[in-house]
Amino acid sequence: MLNSLELIRDLISIPAPPGEEARVIRSLAPKLIAMGYAPEIDAKGNLLVEVGESRDETDAPAILVTAHMDEIGLIVTGIDEDGKVRVAAMGGTYAWKWGEGAVEILTFSGESITAILSYGSIHTNHPDSVTEFARHNPLTFKQAFLFTGKTKAQLTEAGVVPGVRVALSPSRRVVTEIGDFVASYFLDDRADLAVWLMALERLKDKKLSVPVTFAATTYEEVGGEGTRYILNGENYDICVALEIGPKTPENTFEIDSTPTIWVQDGYASLDPQDGRILMEVCTQLGYAPHWHFLSRGGSDASCASALGQVARPVTLAFPTENSHGYEIIHKDAPERLTELLLAYLERVSQF
Repeated sequence: MLNSLELIRDLISIPAPPGEEARVIRSLAPKLIAMGYAPEIDAKGNLLVEVGESRDETDAPAILVTAHMDEIGLIVTGIDEDGKVRVAAMGGTYAWKWGEGAVEILTFSGESITAILSYGSIHTNHPDSVTEFARHNPLTFKQAFLFTGKTKAQLTEAGVVPGVRVALSPSRRVVTEIGDFVASYFLDDRADLAVWLMALERLKDKKLSVPVTFAATTYEEVGGEGTRYILNGENYDICVALEIGPKTPENTFEIDSTPTIWVQDGYASLDPQDGRILMEVCTQLGYAPHWHFLSRGGSDASCASALGQVARPVTLAFPTENSHGYEIIHKDAPERLTELLLAYLERVSQF
């Protein structure tokens, strides 16, 4: 039986900013094949697994279950004459969340080049220094550069050009256990990919009476592009996105193992029909979920719903501290979220 912490450690070790998700597929696909599934990869790079009833044999609502493979990262915008590599955020990446440290440039030639995300020395009052700028303004990646020890010509020859992705170095992809808690960069969405896999493992010998596609999606952090590509080609009634539940001033719940249910975010709101189903399911499971209102943010499900690509967006998550940074969850949260997802799918299949 799959172990959530082992899965999380494995998945977090893989650098995969938007567009580089094939690296994650190389970890997921063998596990799915070992379960007896026949995963497919579409043109956008989404990894798809079909479970449940065939669409041709039922009028039941078709369901898409997503967990995204990509992570927030950086993208190369240019190289200075002195070899400094310039970057911009890709997804909701914040300079103050990453700080200075090691990163990996994932070149188009396939080579990975280690670099140091840098802002320069603080021992100056010069008006052109980043330090003086930072004393009066918030830092962004416009003030940063990547140090590689290579010349511009060497970098270009190695395949470092604008458009290349940059990820945190393997040395910073460390999972920390603190009592009942697990912390790391990129629990969004690697911990949910663990849930996605565990749910498929438990469904392998079970026949759902609704058609369900499990999709490990691409490009979520830049607008849910992977899921939107799927929905442009196939009609689904419900999209269930597996996500994190960020603790905010509007949401002061404990960071515990109890799942959160997004009722509204920056794009869409939960359909009351699904609210009722989830309330019934949680009662059967013996807990009260965290009903989660987000004033900012979105999921694969809500982004698609806002564009009219799916009728009913459902986002299921677990409480999380420090979103888009070194995130913290309860160690039992993936198991509880797996239970909720499976119970929801089973309940929908009874309608």
